[in-house]
This record gives sequence, C-alpha cells and structure tokens, in this order.
Amino acid sequence: MQLSIIVPVFNRPLEINDLLGSLSDQTDTDFEVLIVEDGSSDRCEPEVDVFKAKLNVKYIYKENSDPGQARNMGSELSTGDYLVFLDSDCVLPSHYVQTVKQSLSRDYSDAFGGPDRAKEDFTPLQRAINYSMTSFFTTGGIRGGGERLEKFHPRSFNMGYSREVYEKTGGFSAMRFGEDIDMSIRIIRLGFRTRLIREAYVYHKSRADLRRFFKQVYNSGIARINLYRRHPHSLKMVHCAPAVFTLGVALITIMSLFVSPYFLLPLLFHAAFTLLDATLRNRSVLIGLLAVVASYVQLLGYGLGFIHASVLRIMFRHAEFSLFQRSFYN
Repeated sequence: MQLSIIVPVFNRPLEINDLLGSLSDQTDTDFEVLIVEDGSSDRCEPEVDVFKAKLNVKYIYKENSDPGQARNMGSELSTGDYLVFLDSDCVLPSHYVQTVKQSLSRDYSDAFGGPDRAKEDFTPLQRAINYSMTSFFTTGGIRGGGERLEKFHPRSFNMGYSREVYEKTGGFSAMRFGEDIDMSIRIIRLGFRTRLIREAYVYHKSRADLRRFFKQVYNSGIARINLYRRHPHSLKMVHCAPAVFTLGVALITIMSLFVSPYFLLPLLFHAAFTLLDATLRNRSVLIGLLAVVASYVQLLGYGLGFIHASVLRIMFRHAEFSLFQRSFYN
C-alpha cells in the first residue's frame, strides 16, 4: 500500500520543519509527502528543500483559499492509493506510518482517523488545550480516541481515505469550517467504511493562545449548524450540550447575583472536578488550573458560536458563508 501524506500549510515554516523531521524518522519510509502552501507570504519551501535528501517530498504553491481545497490539490497531484491528511502543527511518533499500514492490512477500511495526544515538551497551555480538546467531559473524548468504532467520523488533523473515496466524493467541500466532518458524512453516506485506529495518534501542538482558541471553537460551533443545514440527520443532542451549558452558566450567574451566591456551587464543583482530573492526568497543578480555563473557553466559545449560528442560519435563513466573511486563516 502506497501512502501519500498531504499537508496544507499557511505561514508556518517552523511547524513544517518539525513535522518533516518526524516524518524522516519513520520506521516505514515507503510514502510520499506533499506540502501544499496555501497562499502564504512566509513560505516553507526552504524548509522542505532541506528534507528532499531524506524524504520523497514535493512542494506545491497555490493561491489562498482554505485547507480543504489545498488538500484536494494535493490529492490530485499525489500518486499513492491511500491519502493521509495531517495538520501542519502535528508531529508524528516514529511508528505512525507503520501502524497505519499494518492496521489497514489486517482490517481494511475505506477511511480512518486517529486521535491526538500531547507530548511532554508541549507548553503548559498547549497541554491544557489538548486536555480540553480530548477530555470526555468537554468533547466526549472524540479526538482522544473515545468515539465508538462503528460510527467514527475522522477529523482532518489526522485522517486518511482511499483513492476510490476521493474519486467518488470529489474530496473536501468548500466549507470554511467543518469540512472534514462534512467529508466524513459523505463518505459514510456512499457506503464506505470508516474506523478509528487508536494507535495511529499524532502529537497535535495547539498554536493558539486562549483568544485564538476561543475563536477556533466559536467557529466550530458555527460550523455545526452549517453541517446541520447540509446534513439535518448529523445534529445530535451531544452537539447541543455546549450551548445548553452556556445558557446554564448565564442563568446561574444571574441567579447568583440577584438571588444567592450558592447558585454558583454547581459551577464550582464542575471546575474542581476538572481541575482534579486534569492535574492527575498531567501530573501538574499548573496544567490543571490552565485546563479549567481552557475547558470553559472551549465550552462557552463553542456554545456561543452554536447559538449565534442557530439564530442567523435557522431563524433568519442567512447564507452559509455570512458568518465567515474574513479569510479562513485571519
């Protein structure tokens, strides 16, 4: 099986250097890499050139659009029969390629996804954000490998599918956010099999501070409503949970101010439990404290985006892109 690893990148040469370094250390070296520069002003071609002696790597430049279209261009120019997509801020364990190939050889699936983890050398904030993105108490453990196998929807930070899947689906849509879930839904709808390969994890370095993290999850909340408009069956109760949590926090805050401060107790218990769980998992009180903040940023950001999009897209019938007027990367 020949793998083509496709990575969209925008103004992130240092990230690409780290990712290519981890690819050059793979135990199985039979793969190609396509780096698709999506209209960057700070290009990574010099970093790619350094690795051409170690890797079968191609550099491709295109005018700016979004990661989905960059992935599609990489797919068109690739030669492998199985396409793997990674984010530029990922670093791979040395067994990643070998694990993917062996797993697909034993139990083939038309598409797969893998979880993400935090490395010991990540900053405390990166590890705290990783906790909030992978914890069962915030995302249901989806990114951490907790979603049930038979209904797995791969995410594009660590995702692969066959050449046949690409040809039948036409690749990623032009959605600004949520294009990977849209792709997974279309893959499943066409009768292809998807599954989670738990051992094919990546180390996903969040490049966001808390402000950017809020914007990221806010956009994800908007994307969930856009996905609902495209695929009404895709919206589940669990997707509404952050919005319910956000409304609950608002109500609790009002009641604590005007009735009794004891109304804050549920939030304090929730924060304390998150602190304890994150501290034990990361063996650090600092990361535990940051994880509480990151978890609330995630839940409230996603919830506000979800509510905002629900009002504009469902009640007032605004167009899908009306909430994403700026460039994807801004």
